[in-house]
Amino acid sequence: MIQNILLDFDGTLSDSARGIVACVRYALECFGIVETDPQRLLAFVGPPPTELFESVYGMTPEQSQAALGKFRERFASHGIYENEMFPGIEPMLRRLQGAGKRLALATSKPRVFAREILERYGVADCFDVVMGCELSGGLDTKIEVMEETLRQLGVTTPEAKAATVMVGDRKYDMEGARHCGIRAVGVAFGYAPPGELESAGADVILPTVEALTEYLLHN
Repeated sequence: MIQNILLDFDGTLSDSARGIVACVRYALECFGIVETDPQRLLAFVGPPPTELFESVYGMTPEQSQAALGKFRERFASHGIYENEMFPGIEPMLRRLQGAGKRLALATSKPRVFAREILERYGVADCFDVVMGCELSGGLDTKIEVMEETLRQLGVTTPEAKAATVMVGDRKYDMEGARHCGIRAVGVAFGYAPPGELESAGADVILPTVEALTEYLLHN
C-alpha cells in the first residue's frame, strides 16, 4: 500500500507555465536572444533551467549560471505569482493527508520559492517535507532532490521504498524514481510531450487529478 508520496511541483500540482516561460524569455533577452518558438520555451517547465540554457542555446556553464540568475531575478518579483494550482489539487492533498499518507514536495524549483507558493495556496501544512534546490547551490538535479527527500522521510529500506511513489509530469521525475528504486507515477495533465513519460519508464500514467487521487488512495 502506498504510504509515502513524493510530488513534483510544476505541471503536477501547479499550472506554472506562464510564469516560467516569461522568466526564461527575460533571461534569454538579457543575452540578446529573442525566442519565438513556444515549444522551446515550454520545455523549460520541469528541468533545471541551466540544462536547457546549455543544451538548446549553447551557453557555457558560466553563461548558463548568469542566465539562471536573471531567471530567478524575475521569478522572485513576478514569476512566483504567475501560477495557480490545477483544479482538484487541494482536495486531493487534503484527502491524502486525512488518509494518513506522508506527502513530500520534490521539485527542481528553489525550495524557498516552492514553500512560499505552497503557503500562498494554503496547503503547506499538507507536506511533511518540502525539498528543492538551494539558491546558494546544491541539490542541482532532480535525482539529488529526490534522494534528499527520501532521506528526510526516512525511506531507506526496500520495504519502505516499495510503499513510496514519485508523482510527476516529466521524464526527470520518472528517471529519478527509477534511480531511487521507487514507483514512477506519471500524470498526463502536465507538460510532457507525447510519449515522453512512456519512454522514461512510468509504471502508470494517469489522465486526471481525480484518477491520480484514487490511485494514490487505493494502491
